[in-house]
Amino acid sequence: MINEMWYTSLTKPPFAPNDIIFVPVWSFLYFTIIVSFLFYFFKKQEHKNLGYVYFLIQLMLNFLWAPSFFYLKNIVLAFVVIIFLDIFVFLTMKKFYSISKVAGLILLPYFLWILFASYLNLGYLILNKAL
Repeated sequence: MINEMWYTSLTKPPFAPNDIIFVPVWSFLYFTIIVSFLFYFFKKQEHKNLGYVYFLIQLMLNFLWAPSFFYLKNIVLAFVVIIFLDIFVFLTMKKFYSISKVAGLILLPYFLWILFASYLNLGYLILNKAL
């Protein structure tokens, strides 16, 4: 279980959304991630392995962020993870787009959301003097 007392004690950065927004947003985003992958997977074309590598790396980073932030309470580590996540989602989008424009474009909301999440993570880091 997430240590809610620790999280709620943090100073929130400007524009931090209400916690209730995260479940529907992430549900939608995970759906788009799956749909994007399926468009990429079923596109008959060679030289797709790099896209699979980028996809798996970004997925692993996505799953590492929450434990880094909430369970380890390590805002700095979470920030490092999310910066790499930003990079690998961008690389995944670019590679997917080169094979299937739809697969690449479907990842755009995910990319924009994690850029926003990166801003929030940095805000938590600065405002809570986690450096």
